[in-house]
Amino acid sequence: MKLDRLLAIVVLLINRGRVQAKDLADTFEVSIRTIYRDIDTLGQAGIPVVTYQGASGGIGLAEGYRLDRNVLTDKDLASIVTALRSVSTSHTNVARDLLMEKLSSIVPEAKNEDFQANTSRFIVDYSMWTHPEALQIKLQLIEQGMDQLQPISFTYCSAEGTQTHRTTDPHTLVLKKHSWYLYAFCHERNEFRMFKLVRMRDVTLAQGSFERKPINLQDRPWQQDWATPDNKVPLTLRFHERIRHIAVEWFGIESVIPDDEGYFISQVAFPEDNWLYGFILGFGADVEVLEPLHIREEIRRIAEQIVQNYKAPPLT
Repeated sequence: MKLDRLLAIVVLLINRGRVQAKDLADTFEVSIRTIYRDIDTLGQAGIPVVTYQGASGGIGLAEGYRLDRNVLTDKDLASIVTALRSVSTSHTNVARDLLMEKLSSIVPEAKNEDFQANTSRFIVDYSMWTHPEALQIKLQLIEQGMDQLQPISFTYCSAEGTQTHRTTDPHTLVLKKHSWYLYAFCHERNEFRMFKLVRMRDVTLAQGSFERKPINLQDRPWQQDWATPDNKVPLTLRFHERIRHIAVEWFGIESVIPDDEGYFISQVAFPEDNWLYGFILGFGADVEVLEPLHIREEIRRIAEQIVQNYKAPPLT
């Protein structure tokens, strides 16, 4: 709907400052001419839209303009409550629970039944199967550090097993693939680093304070290095039919293609490290690395070492 697009344009301009007309057109999948008509409509409605000329120009709003809080619709509130409830499945927070109650109370009683239906259409359950208490303690300490602008210290075990002591300025908690990560400025490395919470132990609040550094969260800076093509290795994996469903869960049904021999082929790309070797070995004997040959050889070497471990008597 045009009204929804107009409101969305205003929100984008508030959040991003200046935006190119072409970027708005691409975002809403309309022509640039349509965007300029929308801008004219907003101006006629009294919204102070400003067009800036030059290389750094674009479309923006007069400085200080804000939307009235009443612009939120019942569906907007339902979406917010759904998102908050989903996050709460992994990380309980009293303030967040109270916020959900406040938002629910704003809805008129006559619309309450529809509101409850909208907030129950789907839920994302991020809860873990194991060690929820230890995770909650870490999350609470990290949130306390973020709220009080206080550094946190901990011992960190890398994917290779190396343990180091770190002091960091906690900026952002990130939930990816059912795992929590801390995106923080590391004092020892003098740069932002990503830390997996399950690898952190002895988490404590450190002395002193810090100032938040500017980061653009919309760009997901923690994913930039991992996502670069140079950091990924293309793999061709062949799966047995009996674990086809597991391959589909990981890679999607479009990426699990049957071959002429009754197996299923997936072509994927991941960074090459110990996590990748463990990931492949986790499929057991029902997967075979076809390419590249050096990863195939590494998986074979690890598998032979596993066989040797089980030939010897158990360690006492």
